[in-house]
Amino acid sequence: MGWVEALVLGLVQGLTEFLPISSSAHVSIVGQLLFDGRDPGAAFTAIIQLGTEAAVVVYFWRDIVRIVRQWALSLVGRVPRSDPDARMGWLVILGSIPIGVLGLLFQDQIETQLRNLWITAVMLAVFGVLLGVADARASTRKDLSDLSVRDGLLYGFAQALALVPGVSRSGGTITAGLLLGYRREAAARYAFLLAIPAVVASGGFQLVSELGEGGAASVDWGPTVLATAISFGVGLAVIAWLLRFISTHTFRGFVVYRLALAAVLAVLLLTGVVDAAPVVAPAVQP
Repeated sequence: MGWVEALVLGLVQGLTEFLPISSSAHVSIVGQLLFDGRDPGAAFTAIIQLGTEAAVVVYFWRDIVRIVRQWALSLVGRVPRSDPDARMGWLVILGSIPIGVLGLLFQDQIETQLRNLWITAVMLAVFGVLLGVADARASTRKDLSDLSVRDGLLYGFAQALALVPGVSRSGGTITAGLLLGYRREAAARYAFLLAIPAVVASGGFQLVSELGEGGAASVDWGPTVLATAISFGVGLAVIAWLLRFISTHTFRGFVVYRLALAAVLAVLLLTGVVDAAPVVAPAVQP
């Protein structure tokens, strides 16, 4: 992987991770266009997501520290488990279980068959329509203080759907939140917090796996670090923008974009510009 390709993929990851438009779909499509028909691979996608998740940690640092502290104190009985921040800690753990279990069970399929770009195109369109319906019909009355165990678990299953490229982690969880009656900003905030354990675990696992298989000397660290650093900086700016934007706007623009991208991808597939089942490139090696 060259420096230019790493720069472009870092930008794509940072721009798309938090928007409900599927970062994995964009990285897969752009990566294939850059690499002459080769998909950068699920491993590379997972590793550069560590940069965008670092952006979440930085942006929500005070919230995260408060939640972790209150959750830990609730374990030893120093604060009640009904404390809002302690409950949020438990709900993030609960909501992370579905994607962890399903990710382990279907790891091989996720890294191979599910990366078929026809599946990606269908998921972009289907979940774009679902986001539009949820945004139009949702009551948007509830805040994060209203988050229940049932809702946290439903959020978790919605996040697990993002194991399929084209669904979108933020898109799936935000759609679930809107259907459950949460305000747009509240749905997005919980989606971001919920993503931290899953993405850090996934990216960390892929990184350890790569190091274990090829050793640190075989990893092209320069371009990989560049892509991750760029995804962090761009992602941090996108989080701040999105939370301001959705406080006064709907998700309609993202719905239109998803449908348009699905149509463009279908055309690229039909004309042979991109392959439906591309050769997966090594994740982080030259």
